[in-house]
Amino acid sequence: MNMFFQNQMDLMIRPMREELTRHGFVELKTPEEVDEAFRSAKGVALVVVNSVCGCAAGLARPAAVQSLNYDKKPDHLFTVFAGQDKEATARAREYFEGYPPSSPSFAVLKDGKIVGMVQRHEIEDSDMESIIAKLHALYDKAHEA
Repeated sequence: MNMFFQNQMDLMIRPMREELTRHGFVELKTPEEVDEAFRSAKGVALVVVNSVCGCAAGLARPAAVQSLNYDKKPDHLFTVFAGQDKEATARAREYFEGYPPSSPSFAVLKDGKIVGMVQRHEIEDSDMESIIAKLHALYDKAHEA
């Protein structure tokens, strides 16, 4: 991709990234960053596999942020961007054992091990309250594990 188009893409994607980072999510852009973050994050982590699709904008990113208003919220917040940071996203998906690739999606990890996921098909046909409830159930499960 030439630099002009790459710069245009970066400008278009920036608000989609910032919707999470301004709420404390740490972007992981390389496989090495994913490994370091997941291996060193003790406790519960929420990983948002971000996307440019409409359900990411209308449901997934807002639900991720709103789900943090909860007593048992995650200790760590991470995000990878499917289609943009491809190698980082592929590495993150290696940690989501038993789940097929899905974007947008949410993974909840405990000490770097998958507890559960909310995948695209559970996001795109749901309302905000249902998605948040699914995330809260995963936070509860992770904190009890």
